[in-house]
Amino acid sequence: MLTLKGTYCYLRALEPEDLDFLYEIENDENVWEVSETITPYSKFILKQYLENSHRDIFDVKQLRLAIVTGKEELCGFVDIFDFDPKNLKAGVGIIVKKTKRGKGFGAEALNLVVTYCFKKLNLHQIYANISEDNKPSISLFEKLGFKLSGIKTDWTLIDGTYKNELLFQKINS
Repeated sequence: MLTLKGTYCYLRALEPEDLDFLYEIENDENVWEVSETITPYSKFILKQYLENSHRDIFDVKQLRLAIVTGKEELCGFVDIFDFDPKNLKAGVGIIVKKTKRGKGFGAEALNLVVTYCFKKLNLHQIYANISEDNKPSISLFEKLGFKLSGIKTDWTLIDGTYKNELLFQKINS
């Protein structure tokens, strides 16, 4: 069973040619809230990251995969983070180019990574932390069977205002 290839997109390992898009995403202040970033990244640092992205998830406890359309266009990234092989759980996050949102790539990519986590990594559960005002992400994760399991009150301070963060989980049954 293929776990990383869907109808409209597929997930692949990061490549050196992903540098420009990675640089654009990591330095977009509009998404820093999601990634909890407060400083820009240099191309040099991101190039080093790409050079080390081949390292095993069991070693570095994270994995970033590129989301690629059927037309071979890089349109986003999906991350597995806080990989915990002892308790069989991990966090998951996704970002899709603004021009590719609402076209099904995010849903298919998230579904592919969920399948990968459960079938290939043998995880028991995966989770996502989503700001309560990120309605598109909440809708996406709920559509794929993630359940709201907790609210972290006043969790993030954004532009002088505290925001709640929602914890969504999907249990492999």
